[in-house]
Amino acid sequence: MISRRQFSQAVAVAGLAAPLLTATAHASQPSWGPIKQVRAGLLDIGYAEMGPADGPVTILLHGWPYDIHSYVDVAPALAAKGHRVLIPYLRGYGPTRFLHAHTTRNGQQSALGADVIAFMDALKIRKATVAGFDWGARTACIVAALWPERVKALVSVSGYLVVNLQQNQEPLSPQAELGWWYQYYFATERGVKGYEQNSYEFNKLIWKIASPQWNFDEATYAQSATAWKNPDHVAIVIHNYRWRLQLAQGEHRYDGLERKLQAKPVISVPAITIASDFDGPNKDGMAYRKQFSGRYEHWILDGIGHNVPQEAPEAFTKAVLDVSSGA
Repeated sequence: MISRRQFSQAVAVAGLAAPLLTATAHASQPSWGPIKQVRAGLLDIGYAEMGPADGPVTILLHGWPYDIHSYVDVAPALAAKGHRVLIPYLRGYGPTRFLHAHTTRNGQQSALGADVIAFMDALKIRKATVAGFDWGARTACIVAALWPERVKALVSVSGYLVVNLQQNQEPLSPQAELGWWYQYYFATERGVKGYEQNSYEFNKLIWKIASPQWNFDEATYAQSATAWKNPDHVAIVIHNYRWRLQLAQGEHRYDGLERKLQAKPVISVPAITIASDFDGPNKDGMAYRKQFSGRYEHWILDGIGHNVPQEAPEAFTKAVLDVSSGA
């Protein structure tokens, strides 16, 4: 789930949300074929690929507790428009594995950003549109902010999600703190054991809380749940949330990247941010508008929860096509 933040001003997408809402989400059969693997940086990354090999590259990034199936409808739609679509499993998910047993199972934000650059390097991709939600949106923002020369355009659900550790120490209202209950749970050893033993039920609860109007069926959920059987999943998730609260250390190899991120770098590439009901009464995007200096739009999807690409695939697809076509 996303880190603490405020939200701000926006331009609503007129008439877009209503027709996108469906009563029940049924599991779609992935059409991307066998999962591929590539050694990239510290990882052997599992990823799906669709579309022409010579098309403009779009990298779709998932969040927690989700996986690449969040893009089961978006990916073929983009491929049909000529995009080469790549959907990697993040570290700690699905078939993605660390190359060495001694490597720290680190979930800090800059590590995930560096993974994307290593993935692009391994596949000899010079530049790509990056798009995501939740952890994926944060990672996409980090790549766009720190490596703008590698990013053609950006789509980010819930806006500018780069974690500022100092700001993250400030308390929120009691009601807002209640929404982050799982972060405090993960700060305890009981939480570690609880997540390890009950991840299937735990993550289904998160899905329901984050997307209360999304009536996904069991097959849809089970399709994604296989990704959490990764042997490093619990360690990555726990470290991610403990690091945000400064209850766990990052790695020195990422210190330089984190110093840049703590300065709240502005994103200069063309960008579309998307807000949904998950973002609450402040979904107009005003709080993070100043973090985008390039061509920029902010879309609001009413009646949609947190998993925008799976709940509103038409809107998410349109955002990627719009932002990349003008870049």
